[in-house]
Amino acid sequence: LRARITLLIIVSPEEERALRIVKEVCEQWTPSRQCITWDIVDGFSVICGNSQFSAQSRDPLAALDEMGKSDDNAVIVLKDFHEFWQNSAIKRKIRNYAQKFRYSRRSMVIVTPTLKVPVELQDDSVLLHVPPPSAGELCRELDSLIQSSGVQSSLTPQGKEKLIQAALGMSLNQARRSFSKAIVSHGRLDDRDIDDVVAEKKTILAQNEALEFYSGIETPDNVGGLPALKEWLRLRERAFTKEARDYGLPAPKGIALIGIPGTGKSLTAKMIAGLWRLPLLRLDVGALFGSFVGESEERTRRSLALAETISPCILWIDEM
Repeated sequence: LRARITLLIIVSPEEERALRIVKEVCEQWTPSRQCITWDIVDGFSVICGNSQFSAQSRDPLAALDEMGKSDDNAVIVLKDFHEFWQNSAIKRKIRNYAQKFRYSRRSMVIVTPTLKVPVELQDDSVLLHVPPPSAGELCRELDSLIQSSGVQSSLTPQGKEKLIQAALGMSLNQARRSFSKAIVSHGRLDDRDIDDVVAEKKTILAQNEALEFYSGIETPDNVGGLPALKEWLRLRERAFTKEARDYGLPAPKGIALIGIPGTGKSLTAKMIAGLWRLPLLRLDVGALFGSFVGESEERTRRSLALAETISPCILWIDEM
């Protein structure tokens, strides 16, 4: 916004979180910049800065015309505008404003869950991705939920860290729902709720075409032989703790298990997740392929980004 970018497209399914980020940025100015939102149901709404804005059009093209009534330094957030990408008049109007706003401090922000942007707007726009919530954001959300609900919490520091790790990869709303469900199930929060959050994540990950979530129930006793590997795994488990990170010890990078079918490679992957109590994600390489141009690459990027967000985890690439 300081660089006077006139058209920002924020790609995120978390509209509420994206709006909060934009509002916080606008409030940092002195005085705060006017921030206006628009959607097809409620029309315009001022959420920050100068509240004097009277336009109330619910038609997207008319709403674009009325954006000129805003402050010269306004940030106008357009919700669900990807629904109108096929309208040539709307695309032309957005391009006109993107060029005209360069001579003022106005900026348009389009919040959309889809990555598809019309070719006509690509050169005038900057694409921003809102990453899933970090461990810090999830921790603050959990603390806020505990405080507002008045529920008793007997989570140990290590249990709380594991609970937050179990929620990584979820949206803020999904994490909030899983925490609330865990509270309702037992009437309090303790280390048992880690499994409830993991089960909730398994349901959410089922929507991904290529990633499959496995619960770590296998133990070293289920795998015959491989004593050197088991000993190495027991030693390296400490590398995932906060103590190891504070010390500067690098986390384990990966293992290649090579052998003929039936020798326990898949079972070993499940055993590692159970031993280290980390999420196990199986990447189905066959499910990455799509029939449309660019679909395979997009599925691969989305799956790896999700695995990276959930980390630390075990990413099991079978039949590589």
